[in-house]
Amino acid sequence: MKEEILTILDDHAKLIEDLKECIPEIQAVANKIIKAYKARKKVVLFGNGGSAADAQHVAAEFVGKFYKERDALPALAFHCNTSSVTATANDFGYDLIFERQVVAFVEEGDVVIGISTSGNSPNVLKGIKKAKELGAITVGMTGRIHRCMPFSIAQVAPPVPVSATRPRRSARSSPKPGDPRWPMRRRR
Repeated sequence: MKEEILTILDDHAKLIEDLKECIPEIQAVANKIIKAYKARKKVVLFGNGGSAADAQHVAAEFVGKFYKERDALPALAFHCNTSSVTATANDFGYDLIFERQVVAFVEEGDVVIGISTSGNSPNVLKGIKKAKELGAITVGMTGRIHRCMPFSIAQVAPPVPVSATRPRRSARSSPKPGDPRWPMRRRR
């Protein structure tokens, strides 16, 4: 277990070091967000699974505070409205859950950030594409090894460096059902 923890910490340390290569892209996104907020616009974020959690966290930091006391800044994470997500998925299909909300809430000049580790989640791509059509500033966040989000859709796409080895290593070393280290026991 100690070796697994050290591997995870080493992978994260390498990620932080690798992020230094992305400073120009990070600055570009930050400047676009600052410009939008100065123009009284908002930031909208969306993604699936862990990317949705990231979107929600970032939105909360804008509305709350991040490092210093300041006025609340308008930011939304679209997956948080579960009634809208499930109704849209039921009535139109899961691919349109973000696009429909973009049409409802995004205005020209807003910053729309789509997060997709693979860079090819259909609902994220459709949401970003629709936001661009409406005149929003579009940002696509993907992993460098999966940099698939077309620049024709996302105007800024910082290539966040993600390790392809850690997930595979974790999958190989993590306990599976039947392994004595497996934490879940069936109830009888």
